[in-house]
Amino acid sequence: MAYPQLTNEPGALATAAAIREGRLSVAEAVDAAIVRLEHDDASIDALAVPNFEAAYAEARALDAAGPREDQPLFGVPMTIKESFDVAGLPTTFGHPEHKDKIAPRDALLVRRLKAAGAVIIGKTNVPVDLTDWQSFNPVYGRTMNPHDPERSPGGSSGGSAAAVASGMVPCDYGTDIGGSVRVPAHFCGVWGHKTTWGLIPKHGHESPAISRREGFIAAADGPLSIAGPLARNAADLAALTIAGAEVPLRRRAKPLKNCRILALTELPGGPLDDSVRVPTEAAYAALERAGVKIDHSSDLLPDQALYHRSYLKMMNIVMSGGAPAPDGKRATATDWFALMNTQAACIAQWEALFETYDFVLVPPAPVLAVPHADKAVFRGALAINGEEVPGGSGLVYAGIATFPNLPATVLPIGSADYLGSQLPCGMQVIGPRWADLDCIAAAESIGNILHR
Repeated sequence: MAYPQLTNEPGALATAAAIREGRLSVAEAVDAAIVRLEHDDASIDALAVPNFEAAYAEARALDAAGPREDQPLFGVPMTIKESFDVAGLPTTFGHPEHKDKIAPRDALLVRRLKAAGAVIIGKTNVPVDLTDWQSFNPVYGRTMNPHDPERSPGGSSGGSAAAVASGMVPCDYGTDIGGSVRVPAHFCGVWGHKTTWGLIPKHGHESPAISRREGFIAAADGPLSIAGPLARNAADLAALTIAGAEVPLRRRAKPLKNCRILALTELPGGPLDDSVRVPTEAAYAALERAGVKIDHSSDLLPDQALYHRSYLKMMNIVMSGGAPAPDGKRATATDWFALMNTQAACIAQWEALFETYDFVLVPPAPVLAVPHADKAVFRGALAINGEEVPGGSGLVYAGIATFPNLPATVLPIGSADYLGSQLPCGMQVIGPRWADLDCIAAAESIGNILHR
């Protein structure tokens, strides 16, 4: 099954290998990426904040020092989502009042990526407060989907996915609480990984309205939200995940043909457009022809309608910092503990499901890349098979993995026409908690079947 690829530029590990083998210097790799950004980004606007001068200095230092065995990303030029602090650069979350407030230090993830040898050449665009499946704000403008400039690249890590899909950089790191890594990967035809909650640190990823307060120190990551990588292949996703991880990760290396898979199409409350349904069902059929054991329904699946309601409540509390809801009501401690208990029950039910199944497959979103709009997707409507449905219904496909803190890898599976434009389509591969590398490996195996 073909899917549109926009670049032949090498990925992260291929770039690192070229540098180690002496076919390329770090300075040359960084300069080539910056030239691509300066040339190609004029029509995409994926880059929010350049970091070119510091990147050139870092490249010269790395060339002088040479690679170490513990630097798998040695010399790889990459970008990172605007919401992560990079020392000397602003972190605005899309708010003009913060554009001159400079981060004093790198986020912990940025430090880990640099320790692995990566060179941060800039920060990529986001929606205001990271709350949309588009990526536009009054500070840095609107990011275009490189497949169709009239379409969104997704959000809130839309600048990240657009930069990777267009070939300007080999990889990026975003965040995800409502599909913010998975949907951009799906919209832009790249690979993305929603990590197990707690695996990748998000210290240094705080709203500037909070983090600039005197004496503020982030002591813990917030519930539900994760940091996860975007790349153009599975091997790069795995390397980026390992580089940022809090704990060592292991792979079972179980062949896909020995796995039992639950493959879902439509979820309760989330109608699916045919532009997603058709390539998804074609992918399932191709896997079955290749000998993969697939069930299309199971009584073990947790009650998605029930848990989706709790997911929305918990996400809204997290993203508002506990502020009152639009109806003026504020969640109480009792409300929060009830949500935690519901989440624990959901986690237990998923653990029981994974005693039978190795992975669950499901679309990342009910539509392909949406046309640009002046208001957030969640405040508008989605066009699904000729009818308008509430935009928030798309979150059903994000919450299935987010609420139980599960890892989910998105891979491109094909393309289809959506509202008059041929666009890429992705698939989520969801696995047990901490089985991040297994999810990525299963996605790679699925890709090998679908793309041959």
